[in-house]
Amino acid sequence: MKLKKYLWSIVGLVAVGFSVWLLYKELRGLSIEELGDSLAAIPLRGWLLAVVATLVAYGALAAYDHLALLHLRKHVGWLYITISSFTTYAISHNIGASVLSGSVVRYRAYTSKGLTGAEVGVLVAFCSFTFALGTVMLMGIVLLLVPDLAERFVDVLPIEATAASGIFLLCLVALYVLGSALGLRPLRIGKFEIHYPRMDIVTRQLVIAPIELIAAAAIIYFALPEAGNPGYLIVLGIFLISFSAALLSHAPGGLGVLELVFIMGLSEMEPADVLAALLVFRLLYLIIPFIAALFVVLFFERFQLTKQAE
Repeated sequence: MKLKKYLWSIVGLVAVGFSVWLLYKELRGLSIEELGDSLAAIPLRGWLLAVVATLVAYGALAAYDHLALLHLRKHVGWLYITISSFTTYAISHNIGASVLSGSVVRYRAYTSKGLTGAEVGVLVAFCSFTFALGTVMLMGIVLLLVPDLAERFVDVLPIEATAASGIFLLCLVALYVLGSALGLRPLRIGKFEIHYPRMDIVTRQLVIAPIELIAAAAIIYFALPEAGNPGYLIVLGIFLISFSAALLSHAPGGLGVLELVFIMGLSEMEPADVLAALLVFRLLYLIIPFIAALFVVLFFERFQLTKQAE
């Protein structure tokens, strides 16, 4: 029982250790001075665009929760949704095991607004699926436009991906849309039912789901120099692979995993420049939101205690 309780923590720590070891092999010739020079070389325009991209990404994440609540036919104010979503993702992205850690924060936030535990479970599943939908759809589009993307990871990925793979991924998205359009019966798992969202919600998912990923990848793209830059589509494709690998690894903040995949995927660029761009991403997308989220949690819990004491 104890081993099961700490399983994902162990998996995350092992993933971090292995990734850091591989990353060390890739970067052992890199000096702190080179990294500092690469950070200093990022222009003000790049920083400003990266900040805007961060705001867009977190705005899209709030829309995930909003769509889930629409699916549940529950009304919660936009400001509350935005703060709850921001706190959830800022903490879960940094802690790792995002579904589990995100569930805890959402449970505290939304049960205080009248949702049941089961409804919060549906909300968490809906948001996770929306993220997966955006990833599959964007990956399909990227593989259609850049079919040789997988060749950048030929030495580390045991699979091949081509334009045909992209078509297959887009067909999966189309099947989901068709299931909603036809009003297929819900999927039953024991007593639990998963209903297809209404078509108007699915349409919004198809728009909102990719926005967060497009904006998050743009943070890194804007921080990269022009020299050797393969273009936004390549950066987006590598980001989708790296961010998905980071989430699957359950490594806190994807530590080491994100960097390793990007260093290998952007082999034509200076490692110091890639690492500097990833530090900007971590600062804007992970570290600053995480610090802000901790203050939000403290304020919320203090408010709840005061409310109970009255």
